[in-house]
Amino acid sequence: MPKSADTSRNKLVAIPRTSFGKGAARTIRREHNIPAVMYGHGTEPVHISLPGHQTMLALKVANALLTIEIDGKDHLALAKDVQRDPIRPVIEHIDLVVVRKGEKVNVDVPIHLVGVAEVETVVSVENNTVELAVEATQIPDRVEVSIEGLTAGTQIHASGLVLPAGAELITDAGSLIVNITQAISAEALEAELAAELEGLGGGAAGAEGEGAETAGAEAPAVEEDKA
Repeated sequence: MPKSADTSRNKLVAIPRTSFGKGAARTIRREHNIPAVMYGHGTEPVHISLPGHQTMLALKVANALLTIEIDGKDHLALAKDVQRDPIRPVIEHIDLVVVRKGEKVNVDVPIHLVGVAEVETVVSVENNTVELAVEATQIPDRVEVSIEGLTAGTQIHASGLVLPAGAELITDAGSLIVNITQAISAEALEAELAAELEGLGGGAAGAEGEGAETAGAEAPAVEEDKA
């Protein structure tokens, strides 16, 4: 379901920066801040430094709408790209895109399954997210998909999703989201494994017998020395 953005909780006070490069970025991170750049709506990119801990908490929620305060003026923004350290739990850099109230933005929204499918079925989520165009201040935290009582052979495509009000589907309508198949019973699995083992054993015995027969056919005859 869509939720109204609580921009007060995600307000970050940014510090404009004029020094760039790897050395400057390392200095910012040593001070427990995060280097970032904000752009959009035809404006010049603005290079800023964000408070590290607050920013990491805000970005724990997918598609979080942020209020960035720069020199006393508030700007609404979404994190376009978050570069994280591959080893340490550290954000190295953030690209922010400026948004405005009322405009639509394209975001990837997580799929969330609700309910339980019929017994002896396997439920596979083929796509964990779906791309939607939604209002910047009404970004849903998830798209719920009900699988309650669904049987084997059921497939749910993007076209069959129930979208939040006002949301527009960007993902291809034919994309498979959920696939429900028949589970293999323990008895059927054991029988299948036994058949495979039997086939391997018979093949090995057959190969040995065939090899022995071939060796006997090819063995040269030895004549007795009567001299």
